[in-house]
Amino acid sequence: MTKPSISPLSRVDSRSDLKKLQREMAGMLFQPLTPAWKMRKKSLQGKDMAEIAKSFIKPNDRLSSFERLEIYNRCYWARVVDSLYDDFPGLLSILGNGKFFKLVTAYLTLHPSESFTLRNLGSRLESFVVENPQYTSPRHEIALDMVRFEWAQILAFDGPSNKPVSPRDIQRQNSASLRFGLQPYLTLLELNHAVDHYIIALKNHETDGLRSEASNTSNEAVGVKTPLKRPPLPRKEKVWLAVHRHDNVLYFKRLAHASFVLLRMLQSGATLEEACRKSVRIYGSSNLKPNFQEELTVWFADWSSLGWLTPLKQK
Repeated sequence: MTKPSISPLSRVDSRSDLKKLQREMAGMLFQPLTPAWKMRKKSLQGKDMAEIAKSFIKPNDRLSSFERLEIYNRCYWARVVDSLYDDFPGLLSILGNGKFFKLVTAYLTLHPSESFTLRNLGSRLESFVVENPQYTSPRHEIALDMVRFEWAQILAFDGPSNKPVSPRDIQRQNSASLRFGLQPYLTLLELNHAVDHYIIALKNHETDGLRSEASNTSNEAVGVKTPLKRPPLPRKEKVWLAVHRHDNVLYFKRLAHASFVLLRMLQSGATLEEACRKSVRIYGSSNLKPNFQEELTVWFADWSSLGWLTPLKQK
């Protein structure tokens, strides 16, 4: 999507003029607010916001064109900032309110809403955090793991699904050529911190539920939030995680390294035989007690019952 520009438009005589007006309006709404939560006098491009507002908004007996536009500017920022507070409560807890607010305002300035649904608002937050570690320092690595984990939960909550395979589908095929897909709502994460345990601990600190508490807004300004109670920061630990849903309920499940690798290879298009070969090498170097064949049977029974595996055509 092309970034909206800001330039005065005095009249609308065609659809192209209307489209230009819509982009102009969006461009003004997307301009970041001042620290006092007011509309800026000058745009980021150095243009006079009052003059631009006059070009397409009439004043009334109480408010100037600038003041009328400021209402919408503030409403836009209140809604999108609050949405990220709601979607990333774990990140909020790790960074604290002040640093989190600076992060999301910087992120939304660079990546304003471009979708009809706020569900997609945080889709580029991971890459933004990677490219701008100053907003999450000195907890950058923990914050990055949490962003990935919380975005995976958003994907799992309402992502699309495909028809799952049945146990019979698995048994009657040749493993040398058999390939599976994974449900599109399923995300496999290799993390360096126990952010899953942290989220559980954080939720246990919240009497009314984690996500509802994270979105509370003060009466003075959206930028001032009630701080979440914070458990000890997640410890450094290698975690292999599957974030998914089952019967319309969101779940996350820890995986053994060998089973994670097997699933990741299936997801990348490897045959079942190829995935098992690599998985058994990792399994052999681990402390898992049962033999690989027994463990594999348990894994596939579990994955089938959860509906994670989907059919792919033979190659």
